[in-house]
Amino acid sequence: MPNAAALLDDTAAYQVITARDARFDGRLFVGVTSTGVYCRPICRVRTPLRKNCRFFDTPAQAEAAAFRPCMKCRPEIAPGAGLPWTVMDASRTLARQAADALDAQAASGEPPSLVHIAARLGVSDRHLRRIIQAEHGVTPLQYVQTRRLLLAKQLLTDTRLPVAQVALASGFNSLRRFNAAFADSYRMSPSRLRGEADENEFDRGAAITVKLAYRAPYDVAALLRFIALRAVPEVEVVGERSVRRSLRAGTLAPVAGWIEAEFAANAPVVLLRFAPELAAASGRVVAAARRWLDLDAQPQAIDAVLADIPGAPGLRLPGSLDAFELAVRAVLGQQVTVAAARTLARRLVERFGEPLRTPWPDVIRTFPAPQGLAAAPLERIAELGIIRTRAGAIQAIAQAWGELSPLVITRARPEPLIERLCALPGIGPWTAHYIAMRALGWPDAFPPNDVAVLKAMRQRFGTAGQREADAQAQAWQPWRAYAVLRLWNSLETTTS
Repeated sequence: MPNAAALLDDTAAYQVITARDARFDGRLFVGVTSTGVYCRPICRVRTPLRKNCRFFDTPAQAEAAAFRPCMKCRPEIAPGAGLPWTVMDASRTLARQAADALDAQAASGEPPSLVHIAARLGVSDRHLRRIIQAEHGVTPLQYVQTRRLLLAKQLLTDTRLPVAQVALASGFNSLRRFNAAFADSYRMSPSRLRGEADENEFDRGAAITVKLAYRAPYDVAALLRFIALRAVPEVEVVGERSVRRSLRAGTLAPVAGWIEAEFAANAPVVLLRFAPELAAASGRVVAAARRWLDLDAQPQAIDAVLADIPGAPGLRLPGSLDAFELAVRAVLGQQVTVAAARTLARRLVERFGEPLRTPWPDVIRTFPAPQGLAAAPLERIAELGIIRTRAGAIQAIAQAWGELSPLVITRARPEPLIERLCALPGIGPWTAHYIAMRALGWPDAFPPNDVAVLKAMRQRFGTAGQREADAQAQAWQPWRAYAVLRLWNSLETTTS
């Protein structure tokens, strides 16, 4: 599924912005030549004249054409393209994977290294540069610069972080260079964007709060119910429209912290709050939260493909903020109920987790780190009620995490991670596919021999066994992971 502007002619694109069609939010941007500003298609300002409109796939293209982001609709909080691997040609897939890698580098503050990205994708950096230019219309450096400036704009708008700290959190190692880049692109200084408020008002103990947009509909109840059933006490707690949890040191930042996501009641927006200690990692936190809550999904496309499976519209694929935690919990869930796996995870946290100060009395520990579990005597894990083979599998994951963690990259191909996991003792195909589904945000995952999926498909479609289930599931590509969730949910509905 190519980007929106690539699919639409200018007449159709203008109809999208006239209708303020939210389906194209994050996939189409309009630059207005009379103002020099570019907007999301849902922007509530007066619709510009057709002759003054130019259309773009990405913010980077708009900014390369000398447009600056709208202050009202805020392109920096728009959902991402959310494109799957399996419906794009090879060049577009490569360009999308490269963009994801550049997004990660922009969020981390690391200098963009096309040589490193190209090596990981198995092509030359020269070829990758041509592909990025052809697909995205900008150079890799322009793409990264746009992502960093938009993150800076978001932090300047939503938070009271000092400008110097915003510069560092956005990947600029020099305040002078940040000020110059911001003024050159947006024709104003960072302090002017923020306004005249005194930066001395900044409370170093206050939470960082930012807004993240998504495409409606969104089945918030289903996502929170999924997380709540699996939430480990003292690590993760779900509220009526929110989820809060701890983050161990080394997950998104060198230090431990906490995070909370609250779904607004009257707008397709998530309010994300996180510990001030994580301020320097703001880019990584925001990017990880979008994956965790599947905020870049295209619900209309997904729901259309899954029309023959019952379920409310807007289902999301729950991701993970800590891939190591997810992997351990997947092993704990082998051949036991969700409730039993949660109990075992609680015991593991109580013994090996670290205490953490948070704003809440029910989130007080972090999940164990791989180093701690790798070094622990096997008996110390097994005596928690975890059978010895699973305790060994947990230790094997912990010991191999240095090799596994580079494979856990959003939209990375799942096969290398699955192959490496299956080579570990106690890790079978179902566990490996489940980890890939949630850790990578793999939308087409279909874990083999899932008992609940096979039961639900037998009841609804009369399939017998994995082979027939695979044949039936071909119609759901490239969204089979969402089909899995709907099938699981259908059993809950019939037994409730």
